[in-house]
Amino acid sequence: MTPQLQTVFYGTHEFAVTILDALHGASFITITDVVTQPDKPFGRKRIVQPSPVKIYAEKNNLMIHQPQTLKMFTFDKPIDLAIVAQYGKLIPETLLYLPKHNTLNVHTSLLPKYRGASPIQHALMDGATTTGTTIMCMDKGLDTGPILAQKEVDITPNETYTSLSKKLATASAELLLKTLPEYINGTLIPQPQDETRATLCRQLTRDQGRVSWNNTAQEVYNQYRGLTPWPGIWTTQKGSRLKLITIEPDTQTQLTPGTVSTKNGILRIGCAKGSIIVIDIQPEGKPVMTAQSYLQGNKAIDNTQLV
Repeated sequence: MTPQLQTVFYGTHEFAVTILDALHGASFITITDVVTQPDKPFGRKRIVQPSPVKIYAEKNNLMIHQPQTLKMFTFDKPIDLAIVAQYGKLIPETLLYLPKHNTLNVHTSLLPKYRGASPIQHALMDGATTTGTTIMCMDKGLDTGPILAQKEVDITPNETYTSLSKKLATASAELLLKTLPEYINGTLIPQPQDETRATLCRQLTRDQGRVSWNNTAQEVYNQYRGLTPWPGIWTTQKGSRLKLITIEPDTQTQLTPGTVSTKNGILRIGCAKGSIIVIDIQPEGKPVMTAQSYLQGNKAIDNTQLV
């Protein structure tokens, strides 16, 4: 295999840092450039912050690019390989096929299932017990390129997006480093995806966090697992939004769907089957608090209906 592959990395989020770190530490990889999204405002105070990938790249003295768009962006140097991991923007064909060995993507599902922007979240919301990671060659389609390698990862019953993302990041980094030498040497041949098994998951919105109390407690819990920390799950009480920060399912207690119970100081909300126990909550315009603290100032919520 050609030593020291001159490699461009596209990535933005925390997951991508794990992949970049593995590549940066590999003896046969030289990271020539890191492309990440522009700094963005975060939090209630909208403080502009760099992406996790930019922070890592700065600490390791890597060349950083933060273009608003890639339409006119290019590199003026020979590139052997490009790796994409949770970058968050479409990459035009002019860049996809620029490297000698093309552009590879680290996708957090067992393609062709869960193509698109939110595969981890949708696997959790669907109540899946397994998912995985795929190393694929990118083409102009949305996660439609041929597959190089895959690895299955188990999902535990209380897994959330945060924990599953970390688990998948570790598995993906290991699989990528194992796959690259065989791919570059030509001993690993990309395999086309089975289009008949393809499913698509779209970009998440805040509205997807709204809870329907006509769902079962397990379905609401799965929604929480997939959408925590963002966009989070929420409901309304008298027109005011209540964000449910930490919950757990209660399959034994049955209440009318959407009805609140505060029996024994425990905040429960009824579902179509079972109920959920609220542990931490955030009323609209207020900080996160425990359910017990919330009940001290909102005793009248007992037996009310949430929508």
